Order: sequence, then C-alpha cells, then structure tokens
Amino acid sequence: MMRNNVPGLHRLWGFLAAAVVACVALGTPQQASAMITENIGISAIGMAMGNAITADPPGLDSIHFNPAGLARVKGRWKSENFLVAQATPRASFTKPEGFSIGGFTDDPVAGTSTGPVRGTVYLPGIGANAKLPVLAGATLAFSFSEPDSPLTFASGVYLTQAAMFDRSQDPNDSARFAGTKVVMQRMVYASPSVGYKHSDTLSFGVGIPIAHQALAMTLEMRTPNKFLGITGKMQEAWCGSGNNPLDAFGFGLCGGGPEGRINPFKRALTMQLDATNPMDPTINVGMLWEPKPWFAFGAVYQGGSDTKLTGRYRVHVDPMMRKFVEGMYASLLGPIAGAMTGIPSSIREEQTGNMSTTLPFVQRVQFGIKLKPNKKFQLNLDTSWDEGAKIDKVKIQFDQQIDMLKALRMFGHPDPSTATVPMGGQSRWSWGAGLQFMPTDRLTFRLGYEDRKSTFPLDQFSLTAPLPDMKSKSFGIGYVTKKNVHLNFTYSYTHGTFNVPAEGSCNMNCSDFFNVVYNPYAGLDVAGDMTIKYIGLLVAKPF
Repeated sequence: MMRNNVPGLHRLWGFLAAAVVACVALGTPQQASAMITENIGISAIGMAMGNAITADPPGLDSIHFNPAGLARVKGRWKSENFLVAQATPRASFTKPEGFSIGGFTDDPVAGTSTGPVRGTVYLPGIGANAKLPVLAGATLAFSFSEPDSPLTFASGVYLTQAAMFDRSQDPNDSARFAGTKVVMQRMVYASPSVGYKHSDTLSFGVGIPIAHQALAMTLEMRTPNKFLGITGKMQEAWCGSGNNPLDAFGFGLCGGGPEGRINPFKRALTMQLDATNPMDPTINVGMLWEPKPWFAFGAVYQGGSDTKLTGRYRVHVDPMMRKFVEGMYASLLGPIAGAMTGIPSSIREEQTGNMSTTLPFVQRVQFGIKLKPNKKFQLNLDTSWDEGAKIDKVKIQFDQQIDMLKALRMFGHPDPSTATVPMGGQSRWSWGAGLQFMPTDRLTFRLGYEDRKSTFPLDQFSLTAPLPDMKSKSFGIGYVTKKNVHLNFTYSYTHGTFNVPAEGSCNMNCSDFFNVVYNPYAGLDVAGDMTIKYIGLLVAKPF
C-alpha cells in the first residue's frame, strides 16, 4: 500500500498547473501514433502489460484505465510519465496492368514510396507548428486520500486520442495527397476523479475527463477521376499542341491555354483547416472486484462525445481548374455545358472563412481479470470494445459556398457549402495480455502483448489515418526504492501492415466515375506498414 507523506494542500494547485504546462509544451508519444488510438503512451506500466490492467490498475493510472483502482491509493501521491516515441508510416504505389484514368495511363505517383515523416503537436492558442523527429514529453497526475477515508480524489493530464503527421520535409512526397500535415488531437487537461472503497473486496470509481480537441490539416488535393481524364483527352484531340480556331464556337476546351489543360494527376487545390473545441467533458466509470488474493475482475466504461469544433479554413485553387473554367465560359456553347453539369462560371483563386464540424469521440468498454497463483507470478487478460461504427463520416460546414465544390453537383454532391468525407469506421473488439514476474518485493519484470484491431477495415482504408491492424509487444521493469519511490521503465514495439489492391478502398484508390471525395490514388495498388517505437519512464512517489 502506498504510504502517506503530507505537505501543504496548496501544492496540489501547483502540480495541476505543472501538469498542464508539461503536456501542452512538450506533447506525448501518442502524438506520434495514428488516428483513433487509445491507451498508447498513457501509462508506461500499461504499455508493458499490453494495456491489460483493468483488473489491477497501477496507482494513478487508474484515472484513465479504471477509476475504481484509486480506492487502493492512500495518502498523497504524484505520478510523472516521461515519454519518447517515433512513428514510421510507409506506403508504396504500384500501377496494375490495364491502369487508365479516362485515358491517362502515366500517374507520376506510380512506382514511388512515401517519404520521411516528422511528428507535430497542436498547442492551444498557437496551432500545429512544431516539427519534431521524435516526440518527447511528460504528463503528471496527483491524488489525495485521508488514511481512514474510503474516498480517494485524483486528477491528471494525458492525451487520449491523436493522429499527428507532418510530411512537409519532402515537397514531392507522394503521401501529400493524403495530407501534408494531419493533426487530430484530444488532450485531457483535467480529469477530476474519485475512487470509493465499498468493502474489502469491492470498489467503484468515476472520473470526468475534460479535453481540448483539435483538428488541423493541410491537404494537397488531386482528383484522378475518369470524367476529368476524358475531358483532358478531348482537349488533346481538339486543341492539339496549341489552340483550335473553331473552339470559340464550341465548348471552350482550349480557351484556358496551357494552364487550363486538364490532367487528373495534377494538384487541383490546397485546403487548410484549423478547428478546436477548448472544453469537451466525458465520463469514466469503473468497478473493481477482488474477492481473493489470486483473482480480481475489473470493468470500465469510457463515455463518448459528439465533439463540436469551430475554426477557420483556407482554399487555394491551382490554375488548372480556374483557367479551364474561364476558357469554357468564354465560348459559345461552354456556358450551356457548364449550366448542365453544375460547373460554376468562375472559380476564385482563394477563399477563406469560418467552418464547423463534428468529430465523434467514441465510447468504449474494457473488461479484465487478474490471476496471481503465487507471490512471484501474475497474469492479466483484458478485452475491450469501442463504437468505431459511429465514425461513419465527417461533415465540414463552411460559411459560404466553395467554388470548387459547386462542380461536384454532377457527381451527386448537392450542397457546395459542405464537404462530407466518408470514413467507414467499424466497432471492434481487441485484447491484450500482460505477465509480471516479481523475484523480490522491490523488483518486477513485465511482458505485454496486445492485438489492436483497426477502426477502419481495409475496404475503408486511407493514408490520412494509416492505422491497420497492429500487434504490440512490450517489455518493462519496475523497482521500488527504500524511500518508496516507484520507478517503471518500458520499451514497446507496435507494427502492422496493409495491402489494398486497386479499387479496394473507396476512401483511397477507387476509380469509379462518382468516387470523387476522396480517392487520390485511384486505380493504384497501395501497400505499406506502420511502426511505433515507444520508451516510457513512470515515476510515482508520495509527496
């Protein structure tokens, strides 16, 4: 049992402030992982045990994993996590036999691989500007309980969800069409929690994580669509290498000049988004049943949220589409064709304004058991479920009609003031296991394995969030000093691969006529992997 060592109560406020500063200024390794992750990097002990700690939540890690475990923490304690991580997402693109996008067969992305990736972090009030080769950071939690009280109060700071990639180091990186910069970050900056010891064998707990949610993205968009390819080939045939004197009496295919020649593999526009919600609370509820020294059962429910974000956007349109539209509407029959297809009479080079969107933060449950046949060995087994199916699509609402979106009416997109991106998330079960060996009362060795199922199946896969099914393998060591300082070190390696043949995912590489938003690698085979390397140090001690 943790000992009591009581300083002045005012120090609690100092620790809370320090926790917020540490997490915001330095970030955490979960920022190097991928979207819709959970439990990566929150706890060094959790990672070492395959995150199978619901039935034996260690110390202040209970705040997230099972707040009922706080009832076992007596006195005043603080816990600090020091973290370093590196994520390496990779993908390669192959042109299959018979590849053609409306007659265009030479995609410059084919035969290439993605380039270097740096981490980044979203700083509230500043934005996502940091560029880091690895991500290092620290988190902090603290607790308070009177020796004879059944209640333990605690709060902590941690990152509960993130996708953070910066691919701007190579301006020609073939992954830029899935996002030059992608940041989806949910940082819990306060988590007031309480554990209640109902009896010697049964405890309950509840916490209110209060989070800052951020979405920031820079996306170079191209639309390798068959209609655009056919249009480009018509230009080649009608206009030749220059202009056609009859074009002014036709549809204006040549009027945009060389810049207005359509190529489905060229960049069409660049979009930047930056939106936040500064305070979005959810709820954690847990129970812990320990009827025997050799057996325990734990369960936790972590509530979800339809998080409303507001912010700014910027759309910059490249000359190709702007010049094409100018030429078309300068001809005799072009305005008729434009009216029939929904193409606007002009496209502004730049549009900026306010935007809003809703990002689902899904609810999840986790169950676990602890088996301890003797003093030296302990086995933990956990299974978890999350409501990933709620992440069906993301709809962005703009404060005006976007010119480029007007042209999508012919593809069934009725409202040019909105952009809807299908996501195709799935609800899923995952599991993890952890083994502890305690040769002495002060020394502990840990091994962990976790089978992490992806929120997105391969037929909905996207390089914007390249997180396939992954396996996590971890090793950890813990030591308790004579002054009751708990030191825990962990190394973890998480890896997964994916292989999506052409037409395999209509969020990435479908070439159907109506698959416009968003298939930047239409018709290509896409394969790759994701690797996350993590080092964590947890220091817990009474204060």
